[in-house]
Amino acid sequence: MDLDPELAALGALGGFFVLRTGVPPRGPLPTLAQAYTTPQVRAHGDAYADPMTFRVRKVARSIHAPEARIAVSVAQQGLAARLWSIALGAAALYGRVPDLDPELLCWDPDGSAPDDLWLTRVRALPATAVDEVVRAGHLAPLATVLHSRYHVSARLLWGNAGSALAGTVRQIDRWARANGRPEAGERARTLAAGLFAHPDLSGALDAGTLRRRSCCLYYRLPGGGLCGDCCFDRPPRRATHPS
Repeated sequence: MDLDPELAALGALGGFFVLRTGVPPRGPLPTLAQAYTTPQVRAHGDAYADPMTFRVRKVARSIHAPEARIAVSVAQQGLAARLWSIALGAAALYGRVPDLDPELLCWDPDGSAPDDLWLTRVRALPATAVDEVVRAGHLAPLATVLHSRYHVSARLLWGNAGSALAGTVRQIDRWARANGRPEAGERARTLAAGLFAHPDLSGALDAGTLRRRSCCLYYRLPGGGLCGDCCFDRPPRRATHPS
């Protein structure tokens, strides 16, 4: 089954899997290629001149993050979940993956969650290209720019990517079981196993429990708790210093 021009089948899997195609009707949007670069002149508040900084600031405001790195973590994990969902969802349902070249993938950094993405041209690649398309094509340059700008550890960022990948597989598997498509779930699990073998992701989760080996920092938000796959059993206490 080849890809259809609108990738319509992905909608059945849920909102994180939807990928709109063509030219955004409200006008041009920055590409993810732009988001992965550092602008020479940073325009504060300009979603087009510096989309990544704009997105981090928007997320920080919306979740009342007391530290920039928490917003960075939340923003990066959300984008990782979208990218894994689109690629693995397509591989599971179509047996093919859309080329998600960062130059072809438009992103609205001012959008709500899930991240608003548009693919300007649909080109089919083999299902085995998921690693090249997502990890190498997006998550590696995303981790580089976020580490460079915000000094967030690579271990945390790849932990987020691993957690998002495991969550994507679970959702596809649930859908496959409920809809009599066991081959779709099996395809997703097989591809994910290969993805987790890469050094970037191999240490992200405990192989037996699928619990993270790093923390996404969500517990540091006002009212935040622990995620279901958190490496902690209870939120760590902040160190206190005598006055």
